[in-house]
Amino acid sequence: MARGEGAEQFPSTLLPSVKPITPDGIKSAKKEKEKKTNKNLSICSKLCYAIGGAPYQITGSALGFFLQIYLLDVAQLDPFYASIILFVGRAWDAVTDPTVGFMVSRSPWTRHGRMMPWILLSTPFAVISYFLIWVVPPVDNGKVVWYLIFYCLFQSLQTCFHVPYSALTMFISSEQKERDSATAYRMTIEVLGSVIGTAIQGQIVGGANAPCLNHTSSLNDSVLQLSSEVNASHVSLDDTKQAYMLASGVISIIYVLCAAVLFLGVREQQDVQRRADRCLSFVEGLRLLQTHGPYVKLVTGFLFTSLAFMLMEGNFALFITYTLGFRDDFQNILLVIMLSGALTIPLWQLFLTRFGKKTAVYIGISWAIPFMILVVCIESNLIVSYIVSLAAGFSVAAAFLLPWSMLPDVVDDFKVQNPDSQGHEAIFYSFYVFFTKFASGVSLGISTLSLHFAGYVTRGCVQPDSVHLTLKMLVSAAPVSLIILGLLIFRSYPINEQRRKYNRSQLQALLQDSSEQDSDTSESSDLGSAV
Repeated sequence: MARGEGAEQFPSTLLPSVKPITPDGIKSAKKEKEKKTNKNLSICSKLCYAIGGAPYQITGSALGFFLQIYLLDVAQLDPFYASIILFVGRAWDAVTDPTVGFMVSRSPWTRHGRMMPWILLSTPFAVISYFLIWVVPPVDNGKVVWYLIFYCLFQSLQTCFHVPYSALTMFISSEQKERDSATAYRMTIEVLGSVIGTAIQGQIVGGANAPCLNHTSSLNDSVLQLSSEVNASHVSLDDTKQAYMLASGVISIIYVLCAAVLFLGVREQQDVQRRADRCLSFVEGLRLLQTHGPYVKLVTGFLFTSLAFMLMEGNFALFITYTLGFRDDFQNILLVIMLSGALTIPLWQLFLTRFGKKTAVYIGISWAIPFMILVVCIESNLIVSYIVSLAAGFSVAAAFLLPWSMLPDVVDDFKVQNPDSQGHEAIFYSFYVFFTKFASGVSLGISTLSLHFAGYVTRGCVQPDSVHLTLKMLVSAAPVSLIILGLLIFRSYPINEQRRKYNRSQLQALLQDSSEQDSDTSESSDLGSAV
């Protein structure tokens, strides 16, 4: 009897703890398994994500190294108007960054994610506008308006690609280590993209250099020495224009292919972080960033160091062509700088992993200082110029890698300190790009305007001594001063390796709590529907 009663009670005591297999249960199990696997990114996903960053750097290197000399010597604009185009274009680009950042934050989630539709839809229009930048319009009176329109239009469309792509770093994995690894892949491909952009633009255009004009008025003592070298290759200005158009066409095709790889190879994760409870205005977003000290110090420090390299980038082609006198080799010297940077990106990733990111900032950025000084102190020697360019590429690699590797740390730090204010990743990234681009626009505008006041001669075979002095200041004295100022600001940057580890553990706890709350809510809703 007791055995019979026990047999009757045995099933009844266990039945409540047995959960039936339902479609919702299978879906929940798949979701949990997917969360675990999504933490670790495959090499293929990292490569596809990294390739998406190439278009920005390919077009950026082509514009950065060649647009100024193109406007002056091929489009034959006055330096004053060229400075207006460069400044307005960069300033407009800077303004569009936070605007696009807010629009991305307000975008609804689609089956392709929130960031991917922006990247996909902006690509074809960006390619068309980029190509038209390198077309010389047939009407002389409309050149300035032409370049202003298409330069600003391209910068806007490029922003619609790059801001979502930058914020995508926070949505490909919840693991800080995986994001750092993906960032290293991205920086390697981006520097390779800069190499590709410099190589395509430089080698195609370098084979059809715009012929210089030998002005009979004596600019300085070197006129007589170089007068016999004028247009020895008999290349016409029309040939140079065609070369620029061909280079822009090749770069446009690569742009489309890279965007397609990114779209097809990367899956944006919806539940990695929570969305913001409400959208912030521009002023609210700026106030939000100002209250977070680590972000302000990081952006300010990199603002000065980035300006240093942008000043050198924007004026180095003119410096090599006129001050050093290597008119036929400037594209190869630029290529050596970018190739050296691409090859040393993995070394800097290993260095910051072992010794910390702040140490990498001090050593990597300051490495360029002696070579910036050396390049203006030596006599015009081609071999020495190649050696200096090779060494300077090490710092270019660090300048590429470190800002994008450290920005996620600042965002994580903000999330730990403000657990109730989440989903502002696009704002952090867009404002960083805004400050950098606006300052670079000011610097490029001022540097080109300074060439105007120094007496720059459009398509001249030689330049006045005042132009040589101005170029030396723009590629050496000013960048060195900016680098030193930026490194001094980094001394007060508070996020070290210990704080990074602490933030990582706190974020994991927050994510676990959020997951448990979502699970409880789901179970409650299922129970309510069952009742």
